[in-house]
Amino acid sequence: MSERTDPPQTVLLRRGEVHSPADPFATAMVVERGQVAWVGSEGAADAFADGVDETVDLDGALVTPAFTDAHVHTTATGLALTGLDLSDAPSLEAALVRVRDFAAARPDDRVLRGHGWDAARWPGGRPPTRAELDEAAGGRPLYLSRIDVHSAVVTTALLDLTPGLDAADAPLTGDAHHAVRAATLAAVTPAQRAEAQRAALAHAASLGIGSVHECAGPEISSEDDFTDLLRLAAEETGPRVVGYWAEQDVEKARALGATGAAGDLFVDGSLGSHTACLHQPYTDADHTGTGYLDADAVAAHVVACTEAGLQAGFHAIGDAAVTAVVEGVRAAAEKVGLARVRAARHRVEHAELLTPETIAGFAELGLTASVQPAFDALWGGEDGMYARRLGAERARSLNPFAALLRAGVPLAFGSDSPVTPLDPWGTVRAAAFHRTPEHRVSVRAAFTAHTRGGWRAVGRDDAGVLVPGAPADYAVWRTDELVVQAPDDRVARWSTDPRSGTPGLPDLTPGHDLPVCLRTVVGGRTVFVRPGE
Repeated sequence: MSERTDPPQTVLLRRGEVHSPADPFATAMVVERGQVAWVGSEGAADAFADGVDETVDLDGALVTPAFTDAHVHTTATGLALTGLDLSDAPSLEAALVRVRDFAAARPDDRVLRGHGWDAARWPGGRPPTRAELDEAAGGRPLYLSRIDVHSAVVTTALLDLTPGLDAADAPLTGDAHHAVRAATLAAVTPAQRAEAQRAALAHAASLGIGSVHECAGPEISSEDDFTDLLRLAAEETGPRVVGYWAEQDVEKARALGATGAAGDLFVDGSLGSHTACLHQPYTDADHTGTGYLDADAVAAHVVACTEAGLQAGFHAIGDAAVTAVVEGVRAAAEKVGLARVRAARHRVEHAELLTPETIAGFAELGLTASVQPAFDALWGGEDGMYARRLGAERARSLNPFAALLRAGVPLAFGSDSPVTPLDPWGTVRAAAFHRTPEHRVSVRAAFTAHTRGGWRAVGRDDAGVLVPGAPADYAVWRTDELVVQAPDDRVARWSTDPRSGTPGLPDLTPGHDLPVCLRTVVGGRTVFVRPGE
């Protein structure tokens, strides 16, 4: 990232494919002062050739709106990019070897950090013991978050940095996890934090992501982390950052510069850590998870946010947690008025285990579902983690994207990085080829949820699409032939029939290569150019 500069006044892009509803056959685009000024045909572009400050020869490349990742933990993503990655460790033994090697390679780190272990995928199915971690880390403080970031294993030396915490020798959840995570983040210097934030935003830009929604909060990061990130994004060239602060103190969220007192305001935990709150017990545990906020608390928060002109939002994964959110928002609407609640565009993060009644509630109350299709790709299927936690029948009901769209519920796609990687085209593919066929949506619908959907989720209906007057946030891609793809997996080669009026998109059928980002532009400023382009 670099210091912000004024964008070129006028740029002409030509000889490519421009994904625009204004002209489904557009091959050229003009950007002026950070906005899209015109889209159209190559022949018509000649009229602009003499009056532009810069001309970009696309050489057949595809231009689309830049992606918006609607759920990111930016600093944690940057630390994961530079820290210990256990997401592909094939066994507990392999993970411990990586811990030993990482500790040896980072002698100056005050606290060693790692992420991504998943004991459910290891032979034996157990996490490391504290004694095993103490030995592997050489007695140093070590924090290893589970892949869902809702539990962690730590060393004795890290517990010593959290006075008064009496933690069992098991993955830490709830308040114990928040305490050790806070101790870990406290060991990160401001310079290390800025380095991690820059690394995460630069990586996002290299993937065609032009905006991220930072989901921060007192139990996730810190006030300094949040305000430093917003300041860095405002001062340096890179993706836009929209900040959410997950605390019930509405005035605190406003003072910190947050768009909403929302994001990961926990109503429950996660399925992988057995802390998502369910109506019926887990299949592999004799309890129903953990609820942190009830419907009354949800209602009070929605009322406060609505009256303050801020978005409210909640982390809710289990069906009992989602029910509490719907009941709470409905109670708030009875107090302040349904129209005001709908206009506020309050949002629910994850919203994985829904029922027909809660889906209808989302539609009635104007709630945005901020969802992560990569969760299904990672944990879905007959033999996946979802099925082990819930049984095959309940697992098949998770992440019902098609039902949400049919009901008219706005969708915004994200990654929850570092839980799953920043990977926008992979996210679109995961939604279009959901492991449960009835939940699949078209590539076009998924693409819209990952571009325009993120902007709509923050109240902007004029962005995330390449039409005159829209912000010039776009990405240039090297890709194969464009197609139109229906939700039932049928793929039709791009039709030249002008009556179709549907711009094509890359063929994301599994086995096909995903598009490669060549350039990302935000507000008319180039924030990424692939080397050699």
